[in-house]
Amino acid sequence: MLSAMADSASVDGGLAPGVDRRPADPAALAAALGRTGYLADEALATVAWLAMTMDRPILLEGEPGTGKTALAEALAQVLDAELVRLQCYEGIDASQALYDWDFPRQVLHLRTLEALRGDGEQLAAAEVEQSLFDERFLLARPVLKALRSPRAVLLVDEIDRADDEFEAFLLEVLSTHAVTIPELGTIVAANPPVVVLTSNRTREVHDALKRRCLYHWVEHPGLDREVEILRSRLPQVPLALARQVAVAVQRMRDGASGPAGADLLKPPGVAESLDWARCLLELGARDLDVEAAAATLGAVCKYREDTERVRDALDRILAGA
Repeated sequence: MLSAMADSASVDGGLAPGVDRRPADPAALAAALGRTGYLADEALATVAWLAMTMDRPILLEGEPGTGKTALAEALAQVLDAELVRLQCYEGIDASQALYDWDFPRQVLHLRTLEALRGDGEQLAAAEVEQSLFDERFLLARPVLKALRSPRAVLLVDEIDRADDEFEAFLLEVLSTHAVTIPELGTIVAANPPVVVLTSNRTREVHDALKRRCLYHWVEHPGLDREVEILRSRLPQVPLALARQVAVAVQRMRDGASGPAGADLLKPPGVAESLDWARCLLELGARDLDVEAAAATLGAVCKYREDTERVRDALDRILAGA
């Protein structure tokens, strides 16, 4: 059983690598996340706590802007851990995620050896090769960096953008918590990182990877929770303005079935709600009226078509907000 959150932090908030910061139960994790400004519902807090307890990766799927990436950032704060981010993209391969060799430094080292040889010092070919693949020339990419860290949260962001081969590689690493470097040997994580994978579901992640993970679909928050999130992350925003922003964003998400009839290409997420509220705050707005909303739509709408649809429907979107 995991210990309760340790309170033996040093003056600057740092902890020794062996000190366990993991909360004792899902409720304690939800409370700890709340103190970082991340408001997790009971289901999300439970699956995150179980992932840490069972040493399993957690796969978060959902629409963009629902707080998947932010959960990993908040977990790193709660655990006083290093956040290591691996941003996936089409064409990413194992070397870009794992490690590489610092070729320019190796070349300089080789030239130094050649200069020494000119001064009469001789090195065997095997010694030269071994010195070229010394650990000082090793460039640790995110996965290797997380495995070697005494305490880390590894965020594998947008795994759905990577290809099948990369998924297979990642599955092996997550299963063994070890990496083999031919020139150096096998590196095994002394303290396996907490692993959070996110997906916007641009394609289906393979079943083999899903079976290795605990899964959770992250929904957009309801109205009251979104207001609470806005107030938690931006306490300087007046309650009335936070509620107006949340109501307007909720109506935009409703699409054609909602009162706005917006049917957006990209409905705004929580990240856009926060940006919108922050823009209004910077402009000194105390209320979300049509003029202020129209001037700041770039914070909440990311396509020209969406901006035009929302602008045409602003009266209905803001009615009664």
